[in-house]
Amino acid sequence: MLSIFPSLLSFEGFAPLLLRLTLGFIFIYWSYSKLKDRNNSKEISMGIMEILIGLLLIIGFLTQLVALISAIILAIHLIKKIKEKAFLSNGVNYYLILFIISITLLFTGPGFFAFDLPL
Repeated sequence: MLSIFPSLLSFEGFAPLLLRLTLGFIFIYWSYSKLKDRNNSKEISMGIMEILIGLLLIIGFLTQLVALISAIILAIHLIKKIKEKAFLSNGVNYYLILFIISITLLFTGPGFFAFDLPL
């Protein structure tokens, strides 16, 4: 198959890097908002897990495992929205895109500038 921009194919690891950093910073932002509420122990434990997910995604360590965990978390968010009959509304589209990013990282790996090594 012909590519319109064949010289860009040498940067194929750049796309997973951008996806990984985006998802990592979003999870850190979510964890910050959950850790501000110190009264709910469930929210604090979820916030700690989300900050670990975000940090591991940003540094690129155990990326595929963390992407699987984040996909499970995002699938739970999507199922809750479906039960609320809010599927494909503005907020749910956000979770759906993040879920797709997680699945993409699961299959493609971390990309450039990561500590994961392919076996």
